[in-house]
Amino acid sequence: MSAEELHDFYVRYVELANKRDFDRMDEFAHDEVIVNGSPVSRDEMVGFFRYHTTAVPDLHWEIQYVIVEGNRIASRLIDTGTPVQEWNGNVPTGASISIAETAFYEIEDGRFKVMWYMMDADALRQQLAG
Repeated sequence: MSAEELHDFYVRYVELANKRDFDRMDEFAHDEVIVNGSPVSRDEMVGFFRYHTTAVPDLHWEIQYVIVEGNRIASRLIDTGTPVQEWNGNVPTGASISIAETAFYEIEDGRFKVMWYMMDADALRQQLAG
């Protein structure tokens, strides 16, 4: 895939997440994906999305930057929403959050094979603390 095609692929993936259209994840991820260093099935990966969007029903990912190099994608996103359940060890307080996320991906045969993501856990805790 060209750099432009990989960029568009990533934008479609984030749009899928924001629409909660997780049944289409097979278009974007292999049957097994390495997520933050651990092999997981695509179904488990979808389970991660469902965990996040259940705890934060209005969770929205906004792409700030996308960099493509070879078969790799790096992205900075802003995640916003209002947690309604415990999320990543944080109790909901009614406060909305806006936190930075950094994500890295390796594409193999047109789909994600390796994924790394980190979000600003300190900012999350501070925003929920009020």
